[in-house]
Order: sequence, then C-alpha cells, then structure tokens
Amino acid sequence: MKLNLVKLKNIVFISFLFFCFSGCAQNNAIDFEATYPIIPVPNQINFGDAEIQFESVHIIANDFKNEGNILAGFFNEKGINSLVNGLHIQLKKENSSVDENNEEAYKLSISDKIIITSNSDKGIYYGIQTLKQIFRKSKTKGVFPKVDILDFPVFKIRGFMHDTGRNFQSVAQLKEQIEILSQYKYNVFHWHLTDNPGWRLESKIYPELQSQEATSRQKGNFYTQEDFKDIIAFCKERKITLIPEFDIPGHTDAFRKALQIDEMRDPKVKPILLNLFQELMDLADAKTMPYIHIGTDEVRNDFERVSNDVIFELMQLIEKNNREVIVWKEGIVVKKDTTSINQLWAYHEGRKGHRFIDSRSNYINHLDPFAGMGRLFFQQPARQPKGDALALGGILAAWPDNNIHNERDILKQNPIYPSMVFYADAIWNGRAKDYPEYWAKSPPKETQEFKDFKAFEAKVITHRDLFFKGKEFQYIKQTDKEWKLIGPFDHNGNVEKSFLVEEIIKESYKVDGEEFSWTDNHVGATIHLKHFFGFPAVTEAKQGTYYAYTTIYSPEDRVQDFWIGFQGWSRSGGRRVGPFPGLGDWHTTKPKIWVNNTEIAPPAWKQPNLGTKTDEIPFIDEDYFFRSPTKITLKKGWNNVLLKIPQDRNSWKWMFTCIPVKVTKDGFREVSDLKYSTNFENK
Repeated sequence: MKLNLVKLKNIVFISFLFFCFSGCAQNNAIDFEATYPIIPVPNQINFGDAEIQFESVHIIANDFKNEGNILAGFFNEKGINSLVNGLHIQLKKENSSVDENNEEAYKLSISDKIIITSNSDKGIYYGIQTLKQIFRKSKTKGVFPKVDILDFPVFKIRGFMHDTGRNFQSVAQLKEQIEILSQYKYNVFHWHLTDNPGWRLESKIYPELQSQEATSRQKGNFYTQEDFKDIIAFCKERKITLIPEFDIPGHTDAFRKALQIDEMRDPKVKPILLNLFQELMDLADAKTMPYIHIGTDEVRNDFERVSNDVIFELMQLIEKNNREVIVWKEGIVVKKDTTSINQLWAYHEGRKGHRFIDSRSNYINHLDPFAGMGRLFFQQPARQPKGDALALGGILAAWPDNNIHNERDILKQNPIYPSMVFYADAIWNGRAKDYPEYWAKSPPKETQEFKDFKAFEAKVITHRDLFFKGKEFQYIKQTDKEWKLIGPFDHNGNVEKSFLVEEIIKESYKVDGEEFSWTDNHVGATIHLKHFFGFPAVTEAKQGTYYAYTTIYSPEDRVQDFWIGFQGWSRSGGRRVGPFPGLGDWHTTKPKIWVNNTEIAPPAWKQPNLGTKTDEIPFIDEDYFFRSPTKITLKKGWNNVLLKIPQDRNSWKWMFTCIPVKVTKDGFREVSDLKYSTNFENK
C-alpha cells in the first residue's frame, strides 16, 4: 500500500499461501498490516512471512541499561519472565545503519531474535514503543511478527499542551496522558500553568498566588514544587521535554488578585515576574528544561498592557539561564527580540527569521470527534513536508476554557485521546502536501486520499481496542457511513419552514423556479455543511436549509443507540453563539430527524435555555458524545433516515452527526451488523 500523504513511507508485505488438498486454493496468510498496526506508521517497514512465539526473554542492554529495565518491566507485566535461554533481545548502539544525524531514529529487526539499534537512548526508547505496539499474547506465550523497520521523525518538536490554569488536573491524570503521549512518540508536554482562574504552580516567594482569594475555580488546587519536579522526572524517563508556561501579561486575573495589582504596568510587576520566572527555572536544570514559555497572547485590555522593555528583560533573564524563550504568535512583538520561538495559533504566521512551532487550527476544544480527526490527518504540520532550521514541529493543544464538574470531564467532553493518536502520525512522518480541502470534509470515496484515511482509521480502531480499554476514546468507524445531501433551500429567515423533501423523497425538486438535486459522495458520521472557521465544506451559503438522507439495513427489529447531534458545541466560550436550546428542540435553528417517517425527539436537556456567557456553568449533556445515546427503533430490513438541518445568521456550526453506536464496558464500539446505503430504492 502506498501512502502518498506520508513522507518517505515504503511498506512491503510478504504473505504466503497454504493450499488445501481438496483441490481448492485457500489463503491462510496473516494480514500483518491489519494484525500489527503501528502508529505512527514507520518510515520503512518490511513484514516477514511468519510470527514467532516465546515464553521468556533475555534482554542484552549493555549500552542502554535504563531502557533495558523498561523493556523487562513491560514483559514482566505481560507475564513473560526473563531467563537466559529466553528470546534474545539486544539493545544496540550503532550509527552506521541508522540516521546518525537524528538521535530519535531507530532500527528494529525481529527474526529468531530481536535487535533494536540506535545512536541514542531516545531512538532505543522509540524502538521499544514500536515493539510494545506489536506484542500479542497467545495463552501463556508472547507473539511477535517477523519484521524489519527503519524509522525516524521529520520534526524536532512533537508535542501536546494542556491548560491547567483554567481547569486543574491531578498529577495522576496528567501522568496517565503523558504515558500515552510517550507510547505514540511525542517528545514535548507543554504545560500551561497559569490563567485567569488560577496560578497553579506553587511559589514559595509569593504564596498568596495560590490563595483562595486569587483562585476562581477549583480553589485550593495547585501543583507543589515537588509535584512539578515529579512531573518533570516522569516526562524525562519517557524522553519527553516539559515546556512550562506562565502566560503574561494577559490572562493574569489570578496574578493581579493575589498581589493586589490593578494593572500590569504597575512598577512592582516587573520584579515580581522576574522573581517568579527565576523561581521556575530553579526547579530544573537547563538540559532537562531547555524551554520557557512566557505567553504574551491576547492582551486585550488596557490594564493588562506592559512596556515592551518588561517583556524583553524577561527574555534576557531566561536566556541568561541558558533557556530558549517561546511566545505565542499572535502575541506581543518586541522588536529587539531576535531569538524567540513563535508558537503559532489560529491563522497567524511567525515572524520572519524566527523559529516556530505550529499549533494552528488544531485546538481540540473545537474539534468534533469525527470531522476533527480528518483535519488532524490531512492538515500538514508547519505547512511544509518536514522540519528544518525554522520549522521545529507542532504542538496539539487542548483549551477547554469552560468550567468543569470534575477532571475526567476534560477527557470525556473533548476528543483528547483520539486526537493524540491521529496527530501522532502527521507530526512524526509529516505530510507530503497540505489538504485544506479535506480539513472539514471527507475526500471522495474513489480517491487515494480517502483510501489512505480509511486504512489509517482501521489502525486507530485496532489501537483503541487494544490500548484504550475503559478510557475516553470517542471514535468509531465512520468511513462506511454515506449520505445524500440537498440544499440549501431559502427559508427566508424562517428556520421552521418546511419543504417538499419532508413529504416525498425523489431525485430532484423545483422550488421558487430553482432546481435542486441530491448530491452523493458525502461520507462520515459528522458532516460540516459550512465550517465555522471557513474551511472548505459543502456550501458557501450563509443560511438556508439542507436535508440529509440515507438508509440503514438492520438484520432484525431492534431499539438501537445512536449518536445524534446538530450544531456541535465548542468546549470554550460558554455556549458559544448560543443560547442553548429549550426543551423540545435539538437546537435553536429547529433541526429535525425522522426514521421511517417517525420524528425522533431530542434529549430532555438538563440545562435548557442557557445563554452564551455561561463559561462558569459546566457542560453536562450538551453534545452527543458525552450524553446518553438516543434510542431509535429500527425495523428488520432497510430503514429510511432523513435529517433537516437549517441555519440562520445567528448560528455558528452548520453541521450534523448521526451514527449508530454500541456502548460497552470497554468504551464506544461500532455496530457491525448494520449497513448504510443512499439508494432511494431501499425500502
């Protein structure tokens, strides 16, 4: 399989046939790619023709004792003992067969023994992560496929960011996520430690920063300096660099309340900031913590403004401590600054000549669990195929600004884990080209791009089932879900206006002298009719009414769980472009869904009619993937599904989601015995 989206990917699979003696030819070969999917997909991979089974291992790690202990611990957890006569696994230091200029490159060979080769402990560690992904258990024996892999990343920085300034997460929950980041070869954890609701890192110089009076959410929750050191050590063991961020001079309500400062231009602010950043840097040496992020974004209010000299003195202090300075872009621009690294967000470009990290258009708090994964797959990090002296890489960011009931809501109400997995491949391998036309919609089914996404989706689903049992993984197969669309019909500002589509389904309609016909080839669980950030989607119209149609075949009469949603809600900005609908409505734009001509009622909302400015009221059931599924009666045979999706000028997300889902103790799963078709003749 050739993946034209991924740079330098050459995958060769060797299979074999067993022939039955009855005269028929039977292919009993293992599909190694499907059975042993690796994410990120290795740069070069050549599967052999067999698997090896073993009961014990003998690890030879003279050059990499720490990594040898990590590997031994993994096998011990899996019930595989370490014995001298066990399967030999060698961790070998070597430059010749691996990219000697890339300390994260590795080579993995599995035959009658296993050899992982690299010129550094980082490469060995990533080779171990790959080995762990392809380990299987058959009764008491371990199983590996025979394979040869040569692999290396094309970007220096491959990161993930959490905002704990707004919403605190425990050390345990952060470690859970950092562990998963390491399994997918991320090497940066960007820790946004401060924001308006709280200054979350203990200061022994200014302990009032953690006071009840200074903190507006999760009062009393902050990270001690020992917690911080613990997280740094945890990251370091996993070859992850921690980038701490004190976001100043904006986003500083907690800072100003704690220190009784009315405006950031107060002369006493500068020495306090210098002391706080020095205190931060004293918690780890420059080799362990080489980057310090100072924020500088979204300085919107006069009381947040400082002179550029204050920012420049902070930069100088950080550089005197042998650290690199990172700032947001858009953010404060200091003309004398020639060395800072720009972290890009929204649509902003970096300053000419400055190194940059790409975090544009990938904020998880805005992402739908289905449509958002396509964006992470097709979006080209740094808008170039691979990194260079300026393009350092990318950081996937989670900004669930709204208040929460409990810390797991951050994982439940945002597709954190699916996003980590989808983005891991893009930021490790790069993308040969950018595909903005697929950031908000699926490629046509006949294209290579669609086939590539479908193949990667299958890998993700296998990983979900193997490695995310019981975790918040809100993704199920969607590449077999097809829709017809028709519209937009002009509702003249009345979103409740009905059109003939609701009475009879036919190939075309004539409305007010205009001909409307159904369009095919719309694939996915979520369809953006018009994307809220302006990415190419189905229409450029600003308002109107669309209809979506499909049929679903059920082998029996049943009541089936469905995820159904309209006008999805970002987990930031309150009920952004609200208000939230009242009881009896799916949304204020009055969308509807019918199955076999029976209208499906919306949920009985627990918090109806909430306005837009409701950041402090946590979400409960606002979106489909964190509320109870909608139960729909299906008959045996084909079931007709029709959705009405109006849009007015006051709404933001012209979109819908409709997909059957199975809820299990291990998580969300596909309903495998239902089939989709857009054929009008299905009855």
